[in-house]
Amino acid sequence: MQTFAEIAQLREQITTWRRAGRRIAFVPTMGNLHEGHLTLMRKARKHADVVVASIFVNPMQFEKAEDLTNYPRTLEQDIAKLQQQNMVDVVFTPTPEIMYPAGLNNQTVIDVPGLSTMLEGELRPGHFRGVATIVNKLFNIVQPDVACFGEKDYQQLALIRQMVIDLAMDIKIVGVPTVREMDGLAMSSRNGNLTVDERQRAPVLARTMRWISSQMRGGRSDYDELIVDANDQLRAAGLQPDKSFIRDAVTLLPITDTTQQAVILMSAQLGKARLIDNQVVDLSPAVTVEEEVAEAN
Repeated sequence: MQTFAEIAQLREQITTWRRAGRRIAFVPTMGNLHEGHLTLMRKARKHADVVVASIFVNPMQFEKAEDLTNYPRTLEQDIAKLQQQNMVDVVFTPTPEIMYPAGLNNQTVIDVPGLSTMLEGELRPGHFRGVATIVNKLFNIVQPDVACFGEKDYQQLALIRQMVIDLAMDIKIVGVPTVREMDGLAMSSRNGNLTVDERQRAPVLARTMRWISSQMRGGRSDYDELIVDANDQLRAAGLQPDKSFIRDAVTLLPITDTTQQAVILMSAQLGKARLIDNQVVDLSPAVTVEEEVAEAN
């Protein structure tokens, strides 16, 4: 495994691979690697001859300076973990000065209309502009054939897919299902900020989301009331809910009569950690037990 911090070094290696006809997969990360990241890299390996991973805490996507300061940085441990796992060929570890040499205020930006400012984008102004800009820049540097992203960040994945379409990038975007702890908590670098007590309460977010899903599959369509009830459950467990949404899984717009799949998007604050999660729900008509028996016969 090679480690490069300079763009020119990485590009030289990429050029060598291209000349040899190698297929390249890319996994961008902000480090503090856990099993969710490693799952992305294993998936990337199935799609390409070589795998490039990046570790870069992107200042442009943090709207609060304290969040950027407090984000866990474990570069040495991350590199050691990747070397031990032997699942990537190159790790790209640039600094902010390398990625934004003229400073953030003078950086050309990428903005995906609609998806950048709705839902999570409304809660975190500028966040998705920062995500789209850094992913676009990394794509230009790595020139991958395939890039893998976790479905835990559902809106981010939708935004990147739209950006690739809009900018005519010849890159296949692969979404990888959320990796969870045994108790259902979605794996996240921010989980390390939870105290022992908070960690015990954190799975309530996933359980509440599953409750919403079961209610929807049972026929409930009073989505606003479902969110109110779910927020009450979160508060009872000591979590502070942010805005949660039930939307069309494809467009992320409000559900209509033609919506076939919905997505539950939930977030909550627990101590110093902001937890996010999502679940897709099939809205096709529920099948009764009698119908299942009849179909089986």
